[in-house]
Amino acid sequence: MLWKGRRQSDNVEDERSDSGGGGFGGGSPGQFRVPIGGRTGGGGSILLVILVVLAGWYFGFDPSQILGSGDSGGVLPGGGGQITDNSSGQDEGAGTPASDEMKQFVATVLAETEETWTGIFQSQGLKYEDPKLVLFSGQIRSACGSASTAAGPFYCPGDHKVYLDTTFFQQLDQQFGASGDFAQAYVIAHEVGHHVQNLTGILPKFNQMRQSMGEAEANQMSVRIELQADCFAGVWAHFTGQKGILEQGDIEEALNAAKQIGDDTLQKKMQGYVVPESFNHGTSQQRQTWLARGYKSGKLSDCNTLTGPI
Repeated sequence: MLWKGRRQSDNVEDERSDSGGGGFGGGSPGQFRVPIGGRTGGGGSILLVILVVLAGWYFGFDPSQILGSGDSGGVLPGGGGQITDNSSGQDEGAGTPASDEMKQFVATVLAETEETWTGIFQSQGLKYEDPKLVLFSGQIRSACGSASTAAGPFYCPGDHKVYLDTTFFQQLDQQFGASGDFAQAYVIAHEVGHHVQNLTGILPKFNQMRQSMGEAEANQMSVRIELQADCFAGVWAHFTGQKGILEQGDIEEALNAAKQIGDDTLQKKMQGYVVPESFNHGTSQQRQTWLARGYKSGKLSDCNTLTGPI
């Protein structure tokens, strides 16, 4: 990804010096995170009704196309080009210089998502609210509760923030075999996809409904929510590609990352067997399929994971 020299978002909050070591555990139910492990669950029966309600709520406004058409090559508002350094002196997070390359990368990817989703929302007569992205180390407190690095990157609808310990990117490479800067960009774009779901009312509705769900029902609904975030990440990649900043192999990096963090692949690696009823993010094939679908078309209407087969 040709990211250097492009605009950096000023919505990155560096809390790496304050968050410290240790851990609080795996994360709260209100968080929407990249999985790094599996769990088991039970059975349920009201999922179809919930899906219909959610789908009707979301598609009450019909984002059938993005900026006119999915392959128009349209220009998104808020172009980049210049680099913006929003820190001075020492990086407050990790005691590293302000030129911390990882922080610059994260800020650049976040800026690219801001431009893409601002354009998409404007095409529907809506206003996009930029999320904040919090860099932390070891542990962090959010409006969704406390979490440690072990929880993986996550989005908290309560404060509209994405939380990221960038050591996860090392884990993604070394433990999961998903290397490359666009694999990392996909992770950020996926979490921003949850922010889009929050702004459009999908996450609030889901959080309300799952209070009356059994664990298996909540897991099945969560899979659909997560796969839509993957598809939204693909939509972002579609428009990012139109800017000419993707390099050969970038999409393959993202697809490989989606494969490596699929529930079945993770469970097989972590415990030697899979428990399908416990899946809450989707299989490797599902995650790759929906990411690729969003990338290929660039249309929100192709990201309806809430009804039908997935």
